[in-house]
Amino acid sequence: MAVKMRLKRMGAKKQPFYRIVVSDSRSPRDGRFIEEVGYYNPTADPAVLNIDEEKAIDWIKKGARPSNTVKNLLKKAGIYQKMQEQ
Repeated sequence: MAVKMRLKRMGAKKQPFYRIVVSDSRSPRDGRFIEEVGYYNPTADPAVLNIDEEKAIDWIKKGARPSNTVKNLLKKAGIYQKMQEQ
């Protein structure tokens, strides 16, 4: 089973809100997921990003592959650099 960390779109029309989830790569974007790792609200000023660092690092160590957008968010939060140092 290939596991990915990706964004799940929530919120209303023209008001996106995303949850960062770990899911099977075959499941749909907003479908079933294994665990929620954090959330991202780009419409707030400034944008709100909240990621559970321990869960994210644990899932990456287990082999979960972050999508390009999630990888950029992890870098923005400073989690990806901590992961590289370990």
